[in-house]
Amino acid sequence: MADRGCPLEAAPLPAEVRESLAELELELSEGDITQKGYEKKRAKLLARYIPLIQGIDPSLQAENRIPGPSQTTAAAPKQQKSRPTTSRDERFRSDVHTEAVQAALAKYKERKMPMPSKRRSVLVHSSVETYTPPDTSSASEDEGSLRRPGRLTSTPLQSHSSVEPWLDRVIQGSSTSSSASSTSSHPGGRPTTAPSAAATPGAAATTALAGLEAHTHIDLHSAPPDVTTGLVEHSYFERPQVASVRSVPRGCSGSMLETADGVPVNSRVSSKIQQLLNTLKRPKRPPLKEFFVDDFEELLEVQQPDPNQPKPEGSETSVLRGEPLTAGVLRPPSLLATLQRWGTTQPKSPCLTALDTTGKATYTLTYGKLWSRSLKLAYTLLNKLTSKNEPLLKPGDRVALVFPNSDPVMFMVAFYGCLLAELVPVPIEVPLTRKDAGSQQVGFLLGSCGVSLALTTDACQKGLPKAQTGEVAAFKGWPPLSWLVIDGKHLAKPPKDWHPLAQDTGTGTAYIEYKTSKEGSTVGVTVSHASLLAQCRALTQACGYSEAETLTNVLDFKRDAGLWHGVLTSVMNRMHVVSVPYALMKANPLSWIQKVCFYKARAALVKSRDMHWSLLAQRGQRDVSLSSLRMLIVADGANPWSISSCDAFLNVFQSRGLRPEVICPCASSPEALTVAIRRPPDLGGPPPRKAVLSMNGLSYGVIRVDTEEKLSVLTVQDVGQVMPGANVCVVKLEGTPYLCKTDEVGEICVSSSATGTAYYGLLGITKNVFEAVPVTTGGAPIFDRPFTRTGLLGFIGPDNLVFIVGKLDGLMVTGVRRHNADDVVATALAVEPMKFVYRGRIAVFSVAVLHDDRIVLVAEQRPDASEEDSFQWMSRVLQAIDSIHQVGVYCLALVPANTLPKAPLGGIHISETKQRFLEGTLHPCNVLMCPHTCVTNLPKPRQKQPEVGPASMIVGNLVAGKRIAQASGRELAHLEDSDQARKFLFLADVLQWRAHTTPDHPLFLLLNAKGTVTSTATCVQLHKRAERVAAALMEKGRLSVGDHVALVYPPGVDLIAAFYGCLYCGCVPVTVRPPHPQNLGTTLPTVKMIVEVSKSACVLTTQAVTRLLRSKEAAAAVDIRTWPTILDTGSVWSWWYRVAFP
Repeated sequence: MADRGCPLEAAPLPAEVRESLAELELELSEGDITQKGYEKKRAKLLARYIPLIQGIDPSLQAENRIPGPSQTTAAAPKQQKSRPTTSRDERFRSDVHTEAVQAALAKYKERKMPMPSKRRSVLVHSSVETYTPPDTSSASEDEGSLRRPGRLTSTPLQSHSSVEPWLDRVIQGSSTSSSASSTSSHPGGRPTTAPSAAATPGAAATTALAGLEAHTHIDLHSAPPDVTTGLVEHSYFERPQVASVRSVPRGCSGSMLETADGVPVNSRVSSKIQQLLNTLKRPKRPPLKEFFVDDFEELLEVQQPDPNQPKPEGSETSVLRGEPLTAGVLRPPSLLATLQRWGTTQPKSPCLTALDTTGKATYTLTYGKLWSRSLKLAYTLLNKLTSKNEPLLKPGDRVALVFPNSDPVMFMVAFYGCLLAELVPVPIEVPLTRKDAGSQQVGFLLGSCGVSLALTTDACQKGLPKAQTGEVAAFKGWPPLSWLVIDGKHLAKPPKDWHPLAQDTGTGTAYIEYKTSKEGSTVGVTVSHASLLAQCRALTQACGYSEAETLTNVLDFKRDAGLWHGVLTSVMNRMHVVSVPYALMKANPLSWIQKVCFYKARAALVKSRDMHWSLLAQRGQRDVSLSSLRMLIVADGANPWSISSCDAFLNVFQSRGLRPEVICPCASSPEALTVAIRRPPDLGGPPPRKAVLSMNGLSYGVIRVDTEEKLSVLTVQDVGQVMPGANVCVVKLEGTPYLCKTDEVGEICVSSSATGTAYYGLLGITKNVFEAVPVTTGGAPIFDRPFTRTGLLGFIGPDNLVFIVGKLDGLMVTGVRRHNADDVVATALAVEPMKFVYRGRIAVFSVAVLHDDRIVLVAEQRPDASEEDSFQWMSRVLQAIDSIHQVGVYCLALVPANTLPKAPLGGIHISETKQRFLEGTLHPCNVLMCPHTCVTNLPKPRQKQPEVGPASMIVGNLVAGKRIAQASGRELAHLEDSDQARKFLFLADVLQWRAHTTPDHPLFLLLNAKGTVTSTATCVQLHKRAERVAAALMEKGRLSVGDHVALVYPPGVDLIAAFYGCLYCGCVPVTVRPPHPQNLGTTLPTVKMIVEVSKSACVLTTQAVTRLLRSKEAAAAVDIRTWPTILDTGSVWSWWYRVAFP
């Protein structure tokens, strides 16, 4: 130690000073004080006992008098408060953050907000913290010392209380020397020779004072510590680190040992010191997740759960098993075999009747015609379509079916023709325009399925948008398609000995049904041949279908229940289907009832909207009878407003032969097909039930029965029993699919052989949806087969009836409560819909604002509605939603009639409406924004944004001392003075070198919109053009090396030549996009701003752009006199030829 300071006189230190020194070293080891602050405070403590220290103000000795008993006693209450802990390091917080928190505390004193706390060492356990001496440093001081390393701050030492209890459990002198600690924590550091342990207390004190004196020299010029790495060879400053001292529990006494400085210590304390030293040997590595922590909880007012909110209290549900799927009568083994049977044995039996827009039957397709036309189409697809002498289609290929809703006959022929040819039909909607809502997503589905052929009719093809060549236009996002018209004259008759080889009993894909998700993306649900056959048999058993029955179908026959009942199951049972087109329903909403009465239909397939509109048109009809119906299947019975339509329809038509048990709501989804359906009593179904549920309870996912007298209730009807052969359970929405409780709302899951198999080409979400494994609370699987998620929210009620209260696609989560879009629509429709809303067209969706869903309601207003009526209706809707759902509406917008994007069958395209709202292209005529009622988690003032960017993570890693991952590229070889190596020097040199070595090598090709090459540039051509540009800039533009040149060129060879010309003459090119001729007022000032900001001395452009810059239209936006020198390429070439060839 002699080389670090002068000899000292041995003097014992008082217990209070030793305690203060130990406490000071603890602060230094934990990072609560900087090295310079530590040395300053320790020098003040030792000033009275080490008079020979240089650089210490003698007045400090007076400040370091040992406090008397009265002072110690007075300071005791301040010492009892233990230091609070926190999991985040407060030293890395900004001044803005601290300032905002202090302002918030001053403003909202009544709120209990956590006080900022200093970081504690990760080694300090709770039992040890109880005995930790009081902290005398502050976080603000530490922050200031980190930000200003060259500035010393002096903080007066606080008086300490009596520390006899603490001294009984700590070392009787200073801890291990700083140099020894530094050497142990930095293996590569320079060790300091420690003196031998003294045998006497005086010698021990002398050694201790010598070690302490070694650090009283304050070096103001030392470099700051390198915290980016733990390697000493990269460090420019070796900061002495002092091991912190920990206390031992009360009542523990051990043998006394001696440290390197000869200071006796407790054995238990020495083990903790050794543990700390071992920890300091390696850099601290906080968990990786701490660098990606989102400050969402700190920045936003997080809504806390209501302690009084209802919680599920029932027992755990179990798997609901449907009735077994009976074989019934002997039937062919497949659907195609059934079609062949009916086509050959019952050829004249009616299969499908198509109606026109006036309600007249235009054509009746028999089973014989269906079989023969399907055979023709299958033969044509497999044998008459070739490409380069090879068949265009192979078994398993996907084929698009593009048929309008008014032509079910040709669709049915195309569908079964594809099945016979072992092709996979993909039914889609007819694209009416090139900008149809959702058309691009449908094109993405066709592209992912690899569809190259589309089947349609002659009339439909004529109505498709055409290109200038007369062919069908290419729709945006669609793959290239070949269109095949399948009318009778275009099909070839197969030979008598030709038979299809279709095998539709396996697991191969039978057809693909499209589905539009909540976000607007379109996916394809694959249905296998086995699932198709099982679905037909389950529907036959559940609905009691029999041969030669008549079914009136109002739904879309290309998908969902319209396809399952009207195209597939009807053929299995040789039924007669009367298809009512959507255009006829718009003209005459009562047409389906008239057809039921005319054909004596035994079953009808409708939606609640069809029942609603027929009620408005039935007043003049007196000769209508519905006594022939035994089943009125309501396909959207899961919607909340379907029960009102069913009840109103029954009240009106019960006097006309409609029986109450005939109405049969059902629930279905594209993934699970039919989930449940109500059965009439003659088929063994239980009596129907209704449930009056509390809206407040449903918003928390809990079932609470209420009374109908209250406004905030939801009345739902059952959708019957589960399908035969199916197993159903209810699981939680988020996370692991645990079974719900009996009074809890969850997602319905189905395990059956009659469900979809996958999303085509999407393996990730397929596993999540089609291969769900529900588990019990203990984590055990409930079934040996996977389940399919239906996207339906509901529960199992009495008599094992299924109740549906919403859909996952319509779920909106605001705070901790869940609301369904259909419920909000039903509430808005109840506010005088006929007087104001145009045809009840209302869309409800949610948008994310500050990490939470906000409800947006968009409606079409009637053309004759005034502005006063609009805002009166909107205010009533807000009041109704607030009182019934207890939620605020973020935005309520009204648009003119018939302006919202439409779905194929006339409904509102929700996802497209949401997209237009977000893009600002909705163009509403009246808007009412209410963010103050729903956005309650606004950020605190003057806080950083919640997103943690890459720069923040890098800074956090640097300050925390964590080594950052790095990547090293291959070292460049030493350049030799040869032609081959000179191409690695500069870009301009590379072009000159290439112009001499490979002059005719083409560098750039410019293509037009048709893909034709318009211009080329070889190495020598580009070199010569660049030379001309450089000469013109130096001679004509009179530019100097380093000047900036604005290149206002469209993309092309001229831009590249001008760029290299600037490099040749030493100028700095600044590429600028040219102004748009049709929008000079907006684009030209932008070009001028870039030219000014870049300090360009010259503008180099084409002749066309030059004329545009000097035109009258441009002068109205930018004064032509304010431009710098403008050179156009044409004048550069002409000037060059005049100079080169005078």
